[in-house]
Amino acid sequence: MAENQTHRGGFGTHGGESDAFIERAFREKIVLVGVAVGGGDPARTEADLDELAQLIATAGADEVGRLVQRRGAPDPSTYIGRGKAGEILAVCEQADADTVVFDDELSPAQQFNLEKILGRSAIDRTAVILDIFAQNASSQEGQAQVELAQLRYRLPRLRRGRAFSQQAGGIGTRGPGETQLEVDRRRLQRRIHKLEAQLQDIAKSRGVQSRSRRRSAQSAAAIVGYTNAGKSRLLNRLTDSGVLVQNRLFATLDAATRRLELPGGERVMLTDTVGFIQKLPHQLVEAFGSTLDVVAEADLLLHVVDASGPDPEAHIAAVRRVLREIGAGAVPEVLVYNKCDLLAGRDLPLGADRDAIAVSAATGEGIDKLLAAMADELRSGGIVVELRVPYARGEVLAAVQRAGHVLATDPDEEGYRVQARLDEASASRLSEWVVG
Repeated sequence: MAENQTHRGGFGTHGGESDAFIERAFREKIVLVGVAVGGGDPARTEADLDELAQLIATAGADEVGRLVQRRGAPDPSTYIGRGKAGEILAVCEQADADTVVFDDELSPAQQFNLEKILGRSAIDRTAVILDIFAQNASSQEGQAQVELAQLRYRLPRLRRGRAFSQQAGGIGTRGPGETQLEVDRRRLQRRIHKLEAQLQDIAKSRGVQSRSRRRSAQSAAAIVGYTNAGKSRLLNRLTDSGVLVQNRLFATLDAATRRLELPGGERVMLTDTVGFIQKLPHQLVEAFGSTLDVVAEADLLLHVVDASGPDPEAHIAAVRRVLREIGAGAVPEVLVYNKCDLLAGRDLPLGADRDAIAVSAATGEGIDKLLAAMADELRSGGIVVELRVPYARGEVLAAVQRAGHVLATDPDEEGYRVQARLDEASASRLSEWVVG
């Protein structure tokens, strides 16, 4: 085995000062490894590796080989067993690979043991996703969220075996000192606490904004979906917002909110959110809590699916798993199949979701139908009330029209009798005029 061999690769100094899990001074050569555990479908494993290859390319590296293993349960020490590790080493040596990337998360001990055997970096899907997030984060909040996720991932993976560092001299201070490992661990913990406090302040600010929005009775919708499903392009199509659009995974990390007016005149605050993916690292879900609160508190979700993608149903299931994890599983949802212009005559992969809306954010096809569906869904969540508004109080009538959907308006000798569908906050705010 190659326990003493060293090899280039961005992850070889894991736990040090570098923030990169994948080296970008050159294009690393990567071998991918997938494991079908407990009778799992090898075809599903291959599909997951195809997606991992996309992630690798997005991170700036090249796939030079892959292996798939079937086993009843992961090996506790190496995940794949020493025999398979030997096969991987042979492939790496033949392809001159720099790094081995596993599709499932490795424990710190498994990673350490694999790197000893392979003589090169061994990382997992989580590290690759964190690396891509680090490349794409641009706002102060996004950078703090990504750094927090990285540090939580790094902390249990700090390497042992460093030399002792002498404590500062002086009476009562001499002794064996602390290990460098302990110093590093304490330094990371301090930084984690600082980032957590910073993001808590941001979450409080978001809470104030959310309460202010609810007092104004303005509805909120969030665009969610698998990464690269076309969420930002859809936001641009709906609101003419000019948000950056790129054909790459995780191009959007920072939430963008724009105002949208629906066909009935209702105004909605529409937010684009970070894309989800299979096996989304729990460190990211926790770190992006303040951003994902926007999803959990929304009145409506636009669940965007790439209709031209390889496995839309698996993407839908992955997104809904994350939605349940962040407490948004019960938020009303409109399923939107995007990129229908790329189907080239193929049928829409509706599956069991016959009420889904087919659109193309690129061409505008189906957008009117989507807006109507949004309006119907938001109105269905309100209550029907009857109001009497004097003729002289036109501003009250306008407020009713802005806040909800006016079903009927009948003039009589005292003013307008208005039947409208309002949410509870709006009905309470207009209670002075409610008669039934």
